[in-house]
Amino acid sequence: MIKERMSRLEEQVAFQEDTIQKLDNALAHQQQQLMAAERKIELLMQQLQKIEVSQPQSMSDEKPPHY
Repeated sequence: MIKERMSRLEEQVAFQEDTIQKLDNALAHQQQQLMAAERKIELLMQQLQKIEVSQPQSMSDEKPPHY
């Protein structure tokens, strides 16, 4: 009886350790993806700022000539 309980507990611990390792790997992968996405967003924001600075004032912001 005690050996059976001990064996069952060992199986549960092994399963939990495997699950924790898989979750840790998934979390590490997601963290890498998040960091890559943040870098891309930062680059896109910089590019957008350069475009906004280099373009003249938009025609939609100007008053029409008849005003």
